[in-house]
Amino acid sequence: MNLRKRGIRTDDSAPPQDPSPHFSSARFVTSSALSERPRFSPFLANAGKAAKFRRAPASPRGNAMSHQYQAIGWNRQKRVYDVVVLTGVALYIALFIGFSAWLVPYATAETLIIRAAGSAAFLLLHVVLCIGPLCRLDSRFLPLLYNRRHLGVVTFLLGAAHGIFAVIQFHSLGDKDPLVSLLTSNQNFRSLPDFPFQQLGFLALVILFLMAATSHDYWLRNLTPPIWKTLHMLVYVTYALLIGHVTLGLLQSETSPVLAVATGAGFVTVLSLHLAAASRERAVDLNKLKTVTNGFVDACSVESIPEKCAAVVSVSGERVAIFKFDGKISAISNVCRHQNGPLGEGRVIDGCVTCPWHGYQYLPETGGSPPPFTEKVSTFQTKIVDGRVWIDPKPKAPGTRVEPSRISDVGARA
Repeated sequence: MNLRKRGIRTDDSAPPQDPSPHFSSARFVTSSALSERPRFSPFLANAGKAAKFRRAPASPRGNAMSHQYQAIGWNRQKRVYDVVVLTGVALYIALFIGFSAWLVPYATAETLIIRAAGSAAFLLLHVVLCIGPLCRLDSRFLPLLYNRRHLGVVTFLLGAAHGIFAVIQFHSLGDKDPLVSLLTSNQNFRSLPDFPFQQLGFLALVILFLMAATSHDYWLRNLTPPIWKTLHMLVYVTYALLIGHVTLGLLQSETSPVLAVATGAGFVTVLSLHLAAASRERAVDLNKLKTVTNGFVDACSVESIPEKCAAVVSVSGERVAIFKFDGKISAISNVCRHQNGPLGEGRVIDGCVTCPWHGYQYLPETGGSPPPFTEKVSTFQTKIVDGRVWIDPKPKAPGTRVEPSRISDVGARA
């Protein structure tokens, strides 16, 4: 029996057990395989080190396999990633407090902590928002995407520290409950200079908490990807709330234009990167494919697809990844079922299309993940005519097997 090899995911889900020797070589996604295409994320090369395999009891039908969740698989990549983040945050806070204490010696310790934690959270949120479009523009930024959710958790923790010390300093000395005081002490909603900016920060912190609390893949699976993705897209609502929180706070408490300029520069940077990434993606969608009488559309030439890589085309409003591998052509949906990652920017490793974001894999012939995983994407029927790939724009049901098109010698040279 010729079973497919299985690469290692780099998310927080536990890898499959290893009861069968057919899967033993799947423990590592080798760096030699990845080096064939520089665009592919290099961090997956060491992702297999996080794997922990256990032998499951055999069943009458064969070797049993299971998939379970673990807290976090602390492989080397995650340790390095988190150490760099935490070291950078600690260094920033130390320098901020040190310089602020020197420049403003009359500032209280609470005030310094409030400003240090708040500014660190705001800066880190900018980093989180910039990583996505940077990866769309240049795949060399993909290692930053690895465990980006950890950045989100750190952002929440910094924001929580900022909020807690702010409530203690400004709302804990009265006769009202601190939270009640925070939400009711300022009701000037019709006045821009006196707008209650603290309520905006509180609402942003609530959203950050929800995102941090559901960042693990356990919630992704149980909430379902559409709901989970919608929840985490609220990061843009959070960003808008914090822009208002910071801007209105500056209007009410600061006279120096430096902070206002820095806030504006951060907003322009985030907006520009998103517009640039959207423009690049839109170019793919605007490339309309011509339909012929038999229902197929001319997608691309065989020669234009690198070996074990894909060409991405837009068919009937859906992006399709057309892969060339081992003398064959297969087409599947470009959207990974995990976090909507671009499958067409991955490559075929061990016979499986491997998402460049977190290593989720799909068989190109069926669009289904190898056992024990159950994710499935749509497949598309293809054919090769005169060296060009034609594709049926009607997607098959996720997991439907479609026989790959064979690349003939004549077709490959055409």
